[in-house]
Amino acid sequence: MNTRVVTAVVAAALLTQVQARAQVPEAPAGRLSARYVDEVTGLSLEAAIARAREQEPSLRAARTQIDVARGIRLQAGLRPNPTVSFERREEPGATDNQTMAGIEWPLDLFRRAGRVAVAERELEAIRHAVTDRERLLAADVRMRYGDVLAAVRDLAILDELVDATRRQHELLRARVEQGASPPLERDLLNVELQRLESDRLLQAGRTEAATFELKRAIGMPSDEGLQLRETLEGVVQRESTSGVWAGDIGLVVHQRPDVREAEAQIAVAEARIDRAQREGRFDVTLVANYMRMDAGFPQLGFNRDRGLERVRGLFHYFAGGAMVMVPLLNRNQGEEAAARAQRTGAAAAFEAAQLTARADVAAARARDEFAQQAVKQYSAGAQALARQNLKVVGETYQLGRVTVFDVLTEQRRYLDVERAYSDALRAAYEARTALKRALGDVQ
Repeated sequence: MNTRVVTAVVAAALLTQVQARAQVPEAPAGRLSARYVDEVTGLSLEAAIARAREQEPSLRAARTQIDVARGIRLQAGLRPNPTVSFERREEPGATDNQTMAGIEWPLDLFRRAGRVAVAERELEAIRHAVTDRERLLAADVRMRYGDVLAAVRDLAILDELVDATRRQHELLRARVEQGASPPLERDLLNVELQRLESDRLLQAGRTEAATFELKRAIGMPSDEGLQLRETLEGVVQRESTSGVWAGDIGLVVHQRPDVREAEAQIAVAEARIDRAQREGRFDVTLVANYMRMDAGFPQLGFNRDRGLERVRGLFHYFAGGAMVMVPLLNRNQGEEAAARAQRTGAAAAFEAAQLTARADVAAARARDEFAQQAVKQYSAGAQALARQNLKVVGETYQLGRVTVFDVLTEQRRYLDVERAYSDALRAAYEARTALKRALGDVQ
């Protein structure tokens, strides 16, 4: 008899623990995906790119290089300053003295044009480099924006599944209390609900991290609120209808900022060759001097009035001439050789940039075409059919014609289809972003 009592007590304790574990976990209020989307005042893709071009710190730092190059261009066009000298000489213990003033003015006969040409070519190359930085930044912002859109979509799917599973669990729990369903089905659905809740929280963390990455890309403080106006489906559908540029690939490649920068570097190297040759020529410096000398001797002589006075005289001298720099040994051979080597390297870099640009455009086009086809496959009915199947199975379960196992199987199948559709949308978005980057589009 005692053994039966102990067994009953243990069984009751175990049953109490199972029922306690079977309680539904407390979930965050509302849908987590709603905090990241605002279709009215949210940040659009175009606004995000525009904000990044205005506020992103590294781009602003790159733009200052244009001002630096302009200052160098201004300095290169200035003529050399003249050199003025002054000298005073006194004879110790006597009255003789000498005062001299002189000026030297370099003519800078050949060098100014070479300096200005190099500075102008470098300014042009820096402008292309900044434009290329804008191109890459726009592509990076698009990628970060797409990461957030994809994360929000996955989070919204999990929100939907959690809500549906929670309703099913409430229904099934009522059935169990009425004795219409076995407790095992309730426990299985509860485990599935907890798994979905955990997946949703993890996805919320990934969404939050993607949002911080987008803030960094557009130059927004991390503590500032950010909501998006777009949806992943909306952006992909809108851009799929805009068409793809189908012109001459050679023209696109030539207009890309990185290719133009590489071409500008060739012009810079050629200008440096010319500057080195100019600096190896002769140059002339004009010289002018004035000297005032007050000198005498310790003897006496007769002046005009036949009076005696010390022999003394005040003399004025003017001199003018020119100094010629003769390039006898140093004709700037080393700098010219280095500039020619830079010209060879710049030509090779230009060829490499062209090859890279052509490969980027061709690969991005192919990737974009197949990604758009994949999205059309899902949009043609696969994704909608999976949603309809889940709805039908859920309604059938409420009528008691299928088991909870069928509901869980169909729910996981629907989740797999939605995630695959998200992957297809994300691939299409990334492919179009890569195509825009390859075509040199900064929007």
